[in-house]
Amino acid sequence: MNLRDLLAGLPDDPRVVVSGNHATPWTALRELDEVVPTYRLWALNGQVGLPDREGVVLETSFVGPGQRRSPRLHYVPCRLSLVPRLFERRQPPDLVVLHTTAPRDGRVSLGTEVNVLPAAVAAARARGGRVVVQANARMPWTGGDALLDLDLVDVVLDTDEPLPVADPAPGDPTAERIGALVAGLVADGSTLQAGIGAVPDAALRGLRDRRGLRVWTEMFSDSVLALEQAGALDRDVPVTASFLFGSAELLEWVDGNERVVMRRTETTNDPALIARHDRMVSVNTALEVDLFGQANASRIDARIHSGFGGQTDFIVGALHSRDGQALLALRSWHPRADVSTVVPLLDEPTTSFQMSAVVTEQGIAEVFGHDQREQARQLIEHAAHPRVREELWEEAHALGLAPAPAP
Repeated sequence: MNLRDLLAGLPDDPRVVVSGNHATPWTALRELDEVVPTYRLWALNGQVGLPDREGVVLETSFVGPGQRRSPRLHYVPCRLSLVPRLFERRQPPDLVVLHTTAPRDGRVSLGTEVNVLPAAVAAARARGGRVVVQANARMPWTGGDALLDLDLVDVVLDTDEPLPVADPAPGDPTAERIGALVAGLVADGSTLQAGIGAVPDAALRGLRDRRGLRVWTEMFSDSVLALEQAGALDRDVPVTASFLFGSAELLEWVDGNERVVMRRTETTNDPALIARHDRMVSVNTALEVDLFGQANASRIDARIHSGFGGQTDFIVGALHSRDGQALLALRSWHPRADVSTVVPLLDEPTTSFQMSAVVTEQGIAEVFGHDQREQARQLIEHAAHPRVREELWEEAHALGLAPAPAP
């Protein structure tokens, strides 16, 4: 069977799950869009270039730049660890399109993007759905749950196209300051998870003088490679992740590297499994945090910007870990919007709350274990930008979080 014949045999308005993030199977997706007039396209963190036309519904639980602001976007709020249940119960796929390595010994590797894809394949197969592989000679070979038997694949489309890469962003003083403060909270032998962005990356780079560190994370980039090169990681424990993105050097390092084990999302993001790691340190970021310790990492002006992602999974897991910490690291002042990121009270839906501490370039605000008045004081005095502290104290009083200011 060739790809066009398979596509012609799909049911009306099929749901198509494709590799997301930076592993989009562009060649197969273009052919799909030419042949199938109406369909639902499910992708995590969809990139610019996704089909976005009448007849296509963009579905996701984590919005990317190729989906954001589309009038055809259908956002389904969901923890990333629970997306496999969506496929089983609410959003079963009719077709799964994967971007993989070239076949070897009857298998392919999902390479840089494992994530929710094994669950999508299982859900499709359980109801007679189809699986297409865009096999790319340039995709690095990774192991663990990345391996897929060709017996589960209906069509293999051979390609040879460059993979997207991104060199590490140059550090800026604010991100480096935050990274240094986060690093000061991390002991030797800790297990690390870091979210996406310059600030979490800077936090990991600041740990190069530590020893015996371990990595159990949803995603990683070149900051983990920097720790490996510095001798900071425990060489007896593999780096465990669900997807990755970074430089050409990073892709070369992971190719065939047994130090890297890729796992499906319901494993990496399971709070119970995360909690089994002693000294688990979760480092995530947010758009804003309020005086009650609530964080918004998902919405701008009520419009969905991203989603829960793995933040809620890892905050819960880290807090239940022995000596674990769930850190929220962000700039105290948003450089583009020119506003404080510490606000009196969120006016957007909450993404997460009850982290261990909030870290900005101003300092470390201890949150967990304090009453709400002390939490507010910590956030105002140690995390907020000095330009807004007086205003925040006035708002804290109005919210019952501080006594009346002295006359």
